[in-house]
Amino acid sequence: MARPHVTREAFGALPDGRPVALFTLRNANGLQVRAMTYGATIISLETPDRNGAPGDIVLGYPSLEGYVQASPYFGSIVGRYGNRIAGGRFTLDGIEYRLATNDGPNHLHGGVTGFDKVLWTGDSASTDSTASVTFRYASPAGEEGYPGTLQVAVTYTLGNAAALRVDYEATTDAPTPVNLTQHSYFNLRGAGDILGHELMLAADRHTPVDSGLIPTGELAAVEGTPFDFRTATPIGARIGQDDEQLRRGRGYDHNWVLTRDGPGLSLAARVVEPESGRTLTVSTTEPGIQFYSGNFLDGTLTGKQGTVYHHRSGFCLETQHFPDSPNQPHFPSTILRPGETYRSVTVFAFGVAP
Repeated sequence: MARPHVTREAFGALPDGRPVALFTLRNANGLQVRAMTYGATIISLETPDRNGAPGDIVLGYPSLEGYVQASPYFGSIVGRYGNRIAGGRFTLDGIEYRLATNDGPNHLHGGVTGFDKVLWTGDSASTDSTASVTFRYASPAGEEGYPGTLQVAVTYTLGNAAALRVDYEATTDAPTPVNLTQHSYFNLRGAGDILGHELMLAADRHTPVDSGLIPTGELAAVEGTPFDFRTATPIGARIGQDDEQLRRGRGYDHNWVLTRDGPGLSLAARVVEPESGRTLTVSTTEPGIQFYSGNFLDGTLTGKQGTVYHHRSGFCLETQHFPDSPNQPHFPSTILRPGETYRSVTVFAFGVAP
């Protein structure tokens, strides 16, 4: 079996002239991942269907220009804090910090210029059994209002299995919140809507939200609600039900509290697409996962191969700590302090159903 390998090439330049590099990871299982230094963004992910035909299963653009001009976080690493912080403010060690607000009055996915909109460095590595690329970024103190200089590294790794591993690591010189995640939009069929995808979430609770999509603080049982995905259910089966939480999110845009079986990697989600047979299994060290059903895609964006991204043509499974944790002391802490190292791992495994 051919070992995994990685290549590097140019992928255009930013408006200020800085060059962007593109890395391509491949293995013998037919898995190919292309990721660029702008936003540490995955721009394509190819995996075979049940007939062995390869297909790109993530939304995105054919060139750098689309990502710079108008991207709803397609494939990017988001941070310094993925998801929302209420009012764009929090208090840490008695000091109130005010963050950039880019979602009404709230702070979303790191602010106006989050990690998805900055240029990272990229370095590749190979062994007999793996190929990887590590993206690094130094977020200066005060960026988007955050305290402390944060040194971040995100590594995408392919081994011999049909799986992409994402390792996150960060250190800081002052206390700061950190909550990093990968924001790929998946469509295992490759095109069309995602309502027929069958989703399982390993969670018996979720965090309901207010009208601004900020958690109320409650950890609510999913049983008897449209949020119960403990057994595989088509995404579209209950998405149109008369439910206040679904109305607030315009569909699913909520955090689920994962039912973990230990401190390491635990199963978070599994998706099966019946037509192609493709499957996606997500495992993570994180306590939560945001399932987003592409509610704000509206046909105004045209991506790869001229595909128009209509309503609910992609879904996200963002492994994470809970939204607004800096303002919710009973949620798992997202505060990183000097001398500590933030570490998180998520694995996206691909396969085919019979």
